[in-house]
Amino acid sequence: MGKKMIAIIGVIVVLLVALFLVVQYQNNQALEGVDNPYGTTDLDQATIDQLDNPDYGNQILPDDLSEKLENGEEATVYFYSPTCVYCQQTTPYLVPLAEDNSVDMKKFNLLEFGQEGVPYAIESTPTLIHFEDGREVARIVGQRTEEEFQAFFDEYVLN
Repeated sequence: MGKKMIAIIGVIVVLLVALFLVVQYQNNQALEGVDNPYGTTDLDQATIDQLDNPDYGNQILPDDLSEKLENGEEATVYFYSPTCVYCQQTTPYLVPLAEDNSVDMKKFNLLEFGQEGVPYAIESTPTLIHFEDGREVARIVGQRTEEEFQAFFDEYVLN
């Protein structure tokens, strides 16, 4: 009975290792076929799944955002997480709304860069912040209606 148990455990371990290798291979293949703005292949699966979704293009990396703000530039930044249900519901109408208004809305992935988001005091996602002269001038937090986002753009971004 002891030899059977060892054989069964051995088979399970081999299957788990094989499964891990297959998933790694699939992720590497997925990363090769798309534009990866993150500069690394060590990405969370939820981020990998969104790489070919045009709604999640126009990413901004933490260093680029810091530099932009230090230079006193204007920026509208959508802080989100690929695993956030509210972000998954908001993004499909917020991104086209920004595009329709010609707003260059950058996206900041907090799943990948959570610690780098600390200076912006993000308490929940989604969060949309507009910066002018390198300083925050307005923010809207949480899932909102399309009309509320339009009012935000009208008041703070398009003025």
